[in-house]
Amino acid sequence: MARIDDYRNYIQQVLRKYAAYKPAIGDVEIETIVDLVGDHYQLVSVGWHNLNHVYGCILHIDIKGDKIWIQHDGTEAGIANELVELGVPKEQIVLGYHPPYKRPYTGFAVN
Repeated sequence: MARIDDYRNYIQQVLRKYAAYKPAIGDVEIETIVDLVGDHYQLVSVGWHNLNHVYGCILHIDIKGDKIWIQHDGTEAGIANELVELGVPKEQIVLGYHPPYKRPYTGFAVN
């Protein structure tokens, strides 16, 4: 259980880092959504640019069983690499946005 608690902390640490960035355009906020009961984590942008409503998912991460599932990664650096730098083994991270047949070639967990 200590490992899962570490994963929760690492994920929240990375989300806080990206939430601190201010979008370059419009009146847009970055919101951090954390569900510790269901182990769901998201970073979303919401607001307005001129007359257009802005809403989008930047990051979506789940913890399923004992693995981190990255469901969506809209960062340039790649959140999986940042989690590895924090100490999460690659075999504990699933790149859920890749189809199952591609996952064996990613260097990360398959499922």
